[in-house]
Amino acid sequence: MPASDALPDLSGILDLSRIEQQDLKPVILRVQTDLYLRAQRRDRRVRETFASLACGLIPIVDDETVAAVSEKLRDHPETPAAVLAALAAREMRHETGEAAEEPSLPAMLTARLAALPSLRREAIEDLSNDGRPEVDLALVLNLGIVLTGVPLHRLVGRARRSADLAKVILARPDVAAADVAPLYLHADPTMREAITRAVEATAGLRPCSPVPRGLGAALTALSTDRDVPAFVTTLAESLGLPPDFVTEADEPDARYDLLTLAMRAAGLHEDEAVYVFLTLNQGVARSAQRVSALVAVFRSLSRAAARDLLSALLDAPITQRMPDLHRPYHGPEASFRHGAERAMPQRASQPGQDRLTGRADGSR
Repeated sequence: MPASDALPDLSGILDLSRIEQQDLKPVILRVQTDLYLRAQRRDRRVRETFASLACGLIPIVDDETVAAVSEKLRDHPETPAAVLAALAAREMRHETGEAAEEPSLPAMLTARLAALPSLRREAIEDLSNDGRPEVDLALVLNLGIVLTGVPLHRLVGRARRSADLAKVILARPDVAAADVAPLYLHADPTMREAITRAVEATAGLRPCSPVPRGLGAALTALSTDRDVPAFVTTLAESLGLPPDFVTEADEPDARYDLLTLAMRAAGLHEDEAVYVFLTLNQGVARSAQRVSALVAVFRSLSRAAARDLLSALLDAPITQRMPDLHRPYHGPEASFRHGAERAMPQRASQPGQDRLTGRADGSR
């Protein structure tokens, strides 16, 4: 069958289909779909003709016809991208009780579209905004596209709570370590090192605030008592974080890594951190390998880098404020000098000169 004859001219039937009493639009779509799939050759002209016809009929035919056509086209390798997009849009727009029983159909169609290697930037941005796991996974598995900017940021944000999606993103060869810093807890040691280097490169541009006075002593005392809730709450207050920040990590090991980064960001010394590892949780303390791994995490980055990495992991700013540990009292009679006045050394007046005028005593 010649390619040009694969889709016969049905303009006359299309004219009839516009008559309300003769609804032939579903028949046309079904027939044209079968002819397209049976064609021996599908050159550019055939694909464009079918796409134009199908995209015009899909939004206006009944749900049963859409389901039948979708079943035939969604897994075919030569289904035009425009047709897949039209089917996905139709399914999402007409979510009824019947469609709710088979929620995988629109997701499968959209995921099929996300797997196409020739997606344009606008399509990638729209698909990254879909938010369904099937579509996210198809998009990050698509090595025929480049993931950068806003689409990558959206996918990384959702991957923080999805280990499977995070591992696929981290395995992509086109992502920069700085862009996947929020996935540090899911990364292997090699990728963690790369992320740490990327964060260290900019962390020093913003200096850290002074370590709250008495914070280390307070945390080690709470660790001695094995008061985990009070320990986490005190640490969170020193960083301006909610007291349940460790729940951002699902696995126990990842939660302890998060806690280690928080202690580094808060400004604890290494000996204080090691003491916490050995006293706060006996399950951790009994494993020399686990304690060594936590110490390695603590040593692997500076305080400023830990602050920025923790902020990326939690998607929240780190304010590093002082908890209710020690607040010196200044009476109303205390006076303070601010700004340049505080930094400027005071010149002693020379003997025999008036302090206000600088003139020698007795001069007019």
